[in-house]
Amino acid sequence: MRRSSVRDCAIALAVAAMTVQCGTQPPPPEPAFTAGVGEVTAQRLGPSWRPGCPVPPEQLRLLTLTHVGMDGRDHIGELVVHQDRVGPTIDAFRELHRMRFPIERMRTPEHYPGADDELSMRDNNTSAFNCREISGSGNWSNHAYGRAVDINTLINPYVSSDGLVQPATAGPYLDRTRRDPGMFHAGDPAVRVFTDRGWTWGGSWHDPKDYQHFELE
Repeated sequence: MRRSSVRDCAIALAVAAMTVQCGTQPPPPEPAFTAGVGEVTAQRLGPSWRPGCPVPPEQLRLLTLTHVGMDGRDHIGELVVHQDRVGPTIDAFRELHRMRFPIERMRTPEHYPGADDELSMRDNNTSAFNCREISGSGNWSNHAYGRAVDINTLINPYVSSDGLVQPATAGPYLDRTRRDPGMFHAGDPAVRVFTDRGWTWGGSWHDPKDYQHFELE
């Protein structure tokens, strides 16, 4: 090896050593988003599904998704959605993860007694499929079809002009001037993650306001 080459190598090694010593190493890569897709059965869905629901278990899929928690760390959660909503749902949650938007927890409804939506919402849980009706309407909710997602449900409540608040414990979060992590407001990048992709946000409705709710018809 020529002397100049030896000298160049020595200089390069010295610079690399100084870089490590000074703590100027390249930043670590961003945490990876992962998404798994699996089939579900009536047994797996538990009380969130029953005979007479508008879609059978065979048309639903279990998503296992990486999400950022309120602690800023990555966690694994689960959602059940219609098989035709798998791609759009993964796409939206991948973008939320990239933005480091915090989601407190993501459990399927059967983790709560009777798949009770009120209990799930009080827990600030994020969920999708649940075979239930629109409040007070007698009509199936889009959740009963696996076409809707509710995110951070305690801090983003459902509010109607007749005084109905869901969950009932969400009183402090009726003040939408609050900027708690995980809340949604009109024009927020996290809201646009969905609306720019064709989803409807319940927070844009006139009455009720359903700040937690995103649906894709």
